[in-house]
Amino acid sequence: MPLRIIFMGTPAYAVPTLQALHDAGHEIVAVYSQPPRPAGRRGLELKPSPVHQTAEALGIPVFTPKSLKSDEEQAAFKALDADVAVVVAYGLLLPKPVLDAPRLGAWNGHASLLPRWRGAAPIQRAIMAGDTQTGVMIMQMDVGLDTGPVALTRTVDISASMTTGELHDILAGVTAELMTDAMARLERGQLPVSAQAGQGVSYAAKISKEETRVDFTRPARDVHNHIRGLAPAPGAWFELQHGDRAERVKLLASEVVAGATGTGTPGTVLDDHLTIACGEGAVRLLRLQKAGGKPLSAEDFLRGTPIVPGTVIG
Repeated sequence: MPLRIIFMGTPAYAVPTLQALHDAGHEIVAVYSQPPRPAGRRGLELKPSPVHQTAEALGIPVFTPKSLKSDEEQAAFKALDADVAVVVAYGLLLPKPVLDAPRLGAWNGHASLLPRWRGAAPIQRAIMAGDTQTGVMIMQMDVGLDTGPVALTRTVDISASMTTGELHDILAGVTAELMTDAMARLERGQLPVSAQAGQGVSYAAKISKEETRVDFTRPARDVHNHIRGLAPAPGAWFELQHGDRAERVKLLASEVVAGATGTGTPGTVLDDHLTIACGEGAVRLLRLQKAGGKPLSAEDFLRGTPIVPGTVIG
């Protein structure tokens, strides 16, 4: 028998899982997503989340509470009489009455190899830390932050040039496949779980605005990981001085320059190809974007904005 599922998710990352569970023949009795957010140039329009839009296209009822803490919301959730709740990047904490309401519990598709990178930004944090592997885990949820027992795992390699955007799309597909497999096993009563390891716990805090500025005093490898870990959004950035005016430039791709040592004051432009001195070594900036502009290769960027060697950016 197909499962009666409440799906809980918000961003584009969760859409493939919702679609896969629907295509697998499960009955999605409701979708929970975060409330519509202001959009448009003036922020006057309210735009439903990607999951919300997908659910409406599939004809599934959508609920967008700001919180699930009230007795009324918890009663409404329980009244849906679901077999299971599936959670992928929902963005709200689930109180115990919500976790306990579905007959077979609540299951989360988390984009890391738990217990490493519990929390809100596991994809960005893995790349920013220079991890060479990550993955997806299907976890039975409890009241802790990504602390529940794990049922299924799939590992994914992270290449030295991979951006968060690229890894995001890979892991979104893996999550959809793995969650569909997990629900099929759960339906058959064949989804055992095991406790997370007690060692290697780390937390993936939400990316703050204060940490997005590039710090060229750090080693080149760290600068490169910072850039690709924040690409394409929110984007690492530096300021370029034009007399008394500073212009913010977003960085979308870079590479470490092999063998670059003793290259000068951090932030110094070393050549005509946007090679930048770091605290150790140097990075070459490959793709940049001005505020309000489109992403450009370094070559095209320099045609419109010449930056001579010896200029210091930061």
